[in-house]
Amino acid sequence: MTKIASATAGFGVSSAAGPLVMLLGMLLFALNDAMGKWLVSSYGLGQVILIRSVAALIILSPLLWKAGLAPIVNAERKGMQLARVLFSTGEVFCFYYAVMYLPLADVMTFWLAAPIYVAALSPLLLGERVGWRRWTAIAIGFVGVIIALEPSSAMFTLPAIISIIGSAAFAFMMISGRFLRGTPDTTLVLFQTGAAGVAGLIFAPFDWSPIQSQTDLLLLGLLGVVAMSAHMLVNRALKMSDAATVAPLQYTLLLYAVIFGWMFFGDVPRLTIMVGAALIIASGLFIFIREQMLKKKQDRPMEVP
Repeated sequence: MTKIASATAGFGVSSAAGPLVMLLGMLLFALNDAMGKWLVSSYGLGQVILIRSVAALIILSPLLWKAGLAPIVNAERKGMQLARVLFSTGEVFCFYYAVMYLPLADVMTFWLAAPIYVAALSPLLLGERVGWRRWTAIAIGFVGVIIALEPSSAMFTLPAIISIIGSAAFAFMMISGRFLRGTPDTTLVLFQTGAAGVAGLIFAPFDWSPIQSQTDLLLLGLLGVVAMSAHMLVNRALKMSDAATVAPLQYTLLLYAVIFGWMFFGDVPRLTIMVGAALIIASGLFIFIREQMLKKKQDRPMEVP
């Protein structure tokens, strides 16, 4: 994140504007998702991801040129890098597949549950201790996911299953990122975007549709540009303000998804999605706040008697 964030240091805004920058980043992420949903209705999944990745790599290329080959060649933990790439590629394909068939707010609700999965897996994969308060929040979050799925005979439709798999892949990607803190973010983004592009290149020929207009070509290219800009804004916000201030603003993604879903696709959120999303957001916020409190407690110097 450091090198990507430094590229946006020219914004020249004060730390008080950090939340505004975060909100703008979330808006761009939601716009990227809405554009993706629009495009996959007309073009192949692999085709969209391929063009998106190429556009993102073009935007990233100046940073890669400046960093040189050393961070790429000498990247730490090659096995973990590969695992993260596989999770991130699977997550991207699952997301765009899911939005082909489900309302944007539904898909976003499932993806917002990823921090809950991370908290649940932390004791097993990261060796972190999770107390009863966070376990309670995790349980509430899972109840929210079940409610959002709307338990019925049609509960496990393929798009719903793909959404759960995709959000789980996103959670594993987050966990693998914790093992790769020493890797520059330009390198992580290169591996992630490049792998998605390679996967898109493999699948695109099987479902390629001729570009119908210059507008569609522009939107396909903008998909990658908007995503990279969103990453830069979020990273810049985390530099301008502490995480406790700006990180909870990620949940505005759901609000944007509801608005864009209604404006562009005529989607009206179901009551079960709203109830499930409320439980997921409440659970995620509690887990985040609790982790911040414990971190401050651990960092606090011991008093000398």
